[in-house]
Amino acid sequence: MGYHAWFQCFNDDCQEKYQLNEIIYNCRKCGSLLEVKHDMNALKDKSPQEWKSLFDSRQRTIDFPYGSSIWGKKEWVLPEIENRNIVSLFEGHTNLFRAERFGNTIGVEDVWVKMCGNSHTGSFKDLGMTVLVSQVKQMISEGKPIKAIACASTGDTSAALSAYCAAAGIPSIVLLPKNKVSTAQLVQPLANGAKVFSLETDFDGCMALVQKLCGEESIYLANSMNSLRIEGQKTISVEICQQFGWDVPEFVIIPGGNLGNVSALGSGFMMMKELGLINRLPRIVLAQAAQANPLYLSYIKRFKEFHPVQAKKTLASAIQIGNPVSVYKAIKALQQFDGIVEQATEEELANAAALGDVCGMFNCPHTGVALAVLQKMVNRGIIKKADRVVVISTAHGLKFSGFKTAYHQQAIEGIDCKYANLPIEMPPDLHSVLEALNKIK
Repeated sequence: MGYHAWFQCFNDDCQEKYQLNEIIYNCRKCGSLLEVKHDMNALKDKSPQEWKSLFDSRQRTIDFPYGSSIWGKKEWVLPEIENRNIVSLFEGHTNLFRAERFGNTIGVEDVWVKMCGNSHTGSFKDLGMTVLVSQVKQMISEGKPIKAIACASTGDTSAALSAYCAAAGIPSIVLLPKNKVSTAQLVQPLANGAKVFSLETDFDGCMALVQKLCGEESIYLANSMNSLRIEGQKTISVEICQQFGWDVPEFVIIPGGNLGNVSALGSGFMMMKELGLINRLPRIVLAQAAQANPLYLSYIKRFKEFHPVQAKKTLASAIQIGNPVSVYKAIKALQQFDGIVEQATEEELANAAALGDVCGMFNCPHTGVALAVLQKMVNRGIIKKADRVVVISTAHGLKFSGFKTAYHQQAIEGIDCKYANLPIEMPPDLHSVLEALNKIK
């Protein structure tokens, strides 16, 4: 095919290049993060319609690996990897939920929720992990001395890493902040056989330690500062447009913690536009919890400066990050997409998640952050009634049953749980049930 991809320094003043099979995470020349670049001239050998037809023809097939929504776009992801080294669980193809009732409740006619939690491990992290673990398997086959893959995590990254490593037969190492992830998120890597270290620190402390650990060549880093992850996650943008018949929504709202997801979203849309599959870009809205809001604080100062914060405890535990490693990539993407950064308080995110549930969803608290920010954008008139809006739901609500239970028991301190709903206990007879129903009416 002649398609080619490589690592390139993110710093526009440097742009040093490296091969994808090198064990490298930062530019050796200037220290900046890397990004995966593609030979776009080679990709232009197909017309926009030819790419659309190719991707559509692979949709949900059982032809390995192309039935995966990520590997169905292999030429745009890792064009040179050997198919025998691809580790895929046929990820992607998550549904777009038409949130009609929720939209009508808040005053928007065309709201959709991209249910990325309807995946193998229950989060969007699967999209990037299939790419990273596949490339590691390729590198091992070429003789690279990699013995394990490691990550710091607030829950979902560790689940995805451990599952894909288990499928590949590669050992995985997970560093988690003690007592800061849900029970369901903790048990996932344990079940998949990962070596799990529960550390008495926060995510930022785990992130600092895993970078030191991966200074050893035999342990490969799986966090989103490794741009292989971004290559998988960027296909969310392509999949959204594909599901809309190759149309583009006006707004995409995504919750952000370590912020790799923002640059991934931007990368997918930019690639489609450059290759002619779409003719305009959406506005990207990044939603942060007010308890962990370093990018929001930078945004309100027009990104003139950025300062890490000490993240405070938030119900949205997966984005409880005060020093995101992908911040400058995120800022660049937001500037390209006329982006907005907004925050949600604990009460706002909890009630937005619950309102979504009342309207047919089952939201993780991070999706609650995005839904709360959507409400704010509508109330300010930034998002209009007829705008098409896609909210990225990053994880499945079942991972956060403790949050759900505490909400409906009204046991979350300092929060007025507006939509709390508990079972009604009574004797097992029809009269009692009818009497209770009459009272409810």
